[in-house]
Amino acid sequence: MSGAPHAPETVSEITVTTGDANETRALGARLALLLGAGDLVMLSGGLGAGKTTLAQGVGAALGVRGRVSSPTFIIARVHPSLSEGPDLIHVDAYRIASLEEFDALDLDSSLERSVTLVEWGEEKVEALSPDRLEVQVLRPHGAVGASGIGAVQAGSDPPDGSATEDPVVDLGEVDDGRRTVVVRALGPRWVGVDLSPLAAVTSYQPGAPL
Repeated sequence: MSGAPHAPETVSEITVTTGDANETRALGARLALLLGAGDLVMLSGGLGAGKTTLAQGVGAALGVRGRVSSPTFIIARVHPSLSEGPDLIHVDAYRIASLEEFDALDLDSSLERSVTLVEWGEEKVEALSPDRLEVQVLRPHGAVGASGIGAVQAGSDPPDGSATEDPVVDLGEVDDGRRTVVVRALGPRWVGVDLSPLAAVTSYQPGAPL
């Protein structure tokens, strides 16, 4: 891998809003229809944003073996194609602390014949290729309303002076699944490629044609 990162211009960009996890998977499936051997996708977003959920849609639409899940302890996992299509290489670079560790994965050797999807790849994948899709999954803020946490802020006393415990909020219960997904196409590979089909409103149903 070259030590100097490529800095190609963004040739196109689209923002898509999904209403729940199924719609996020469906977006991944539509994204897969644009991908072929040699394509690199970088997924970014905070913990729990839905990166792996979107990756599951990509894997299902590509028709690869095994359900895509967060690699966690296995940094890179290969999902072989069950058809004539490319394999999917799913990488979780969260625990990779340096470019040297990322280089050790030797993704260059399989890049041209696979679809390579990297979570937490910021400042790591840029040297792999000047052509890539950068997909940012954003979880909306402020989803917990005042009724969910009470009118008294944590650590403060109520007007009547009585002591209260800090409110406990289960974020899993208040997350309604909505996501904003920004897809940026960089490099000559994506010049002229129409990203508008990504904005179609569909839901992913396991076992259904994508």
